[in-house]
Amino acid sequence: MPALREAGVGLYRGMTLDSYLAQIFGNAEDPSKGRQLPCHPCDRAHHYVVMSSCVSTQIPHAVGIAMAMKLTGDRGKACFGFMGDGGTSEGDFHVALNFAGVSKAPCVLICQNNQWAISTPGTVQTAAESIALKGCGYGIEALRADGNDVLAVHRVVKYAADKARRGDGPTFIELLTYRVSAHSSSDDPSRYRDEAITEVWTGQRDPIRRLEPYLIGRGWLTAGDREAIAQTIEAEVRDAIARQEAVAPPALETLIDDVFEEPTWLLREQLDELAAGPRAKSPHHH
Repeated sequence: MPALREAGVGLYRGMTLDSYLAQIFGNAEDPSKGRQLPCHPCDRAHHYVVMSSCVSTQIPHAVGIAMAMKLTGDRGKACFGFMGDGGTSEGDFHVALNFAGVSKAPCVLICQNNQWAISTPGTVQTAAESIALKGCGYGIEALRADGNDVLAVHRVVKYAADKARRGDGPTFIELLTYRVSAHSSSDDPSRYRDEAITEVWTGQRDPIRRLEPYLIGRGWLTAGDREAIAQTIEAEVRDAIARQEAVAPPALETLIDDVFEEPTWLLREQLDELAAGPRAKSPHHH
């Protein structure tokens, strides 16, 4: 159950880059048939549920899925629920943590604390010393880790995942990181924060820059490998974009799919009327 910034989790779990980009274009290969906002990918086959723009609504969903796993005796599984620091100020967060604690649901709730909820700093989100502390009030084991340390994140999440799959209950994890870029293309972070601090996070604390010397030290990577990997990934992304740009928009008749098992006569009538009308040219095709 992702929040806004977990597309990487989807790709890691098996969602293809083509599927992700089809969703961004909203073309005929998009699983949601062009109906979602561009950062809302989903992949049913890999249990990556579409996010909601309504902040924190996914946290009760994650706990509910985990509770259902427990009720049906579905052992060896866990549900991961993600949120941002701003999400912990919503009522849904507290309801979800209470249910997770009481039901001992097999879930791993992960707060990606990037210290900025658009322009609202973490100091205004909570008077508590950390976001992790909030788990303690609900009887949930709470852990805090350096979100920019790949190995620390792997260790803490694996611990929580193993625990949930054993049937030993939920864990709430705060991963401390920083939103180095703007919240969105319409946001100018220099208006509300000191970008000198951002420079420290992009320079000294970048997780890729921190991992590279460790990998070289262990002999798993040699100098120049990172550049070669980056070039390969860049080519893969550009190829996938080119493929998806060439895909047509969803067929008009898909507009009335997925509402009723059999579209009603009224929907069919409206579709016929629409089909007979003038068609605008797609901005992606010439």
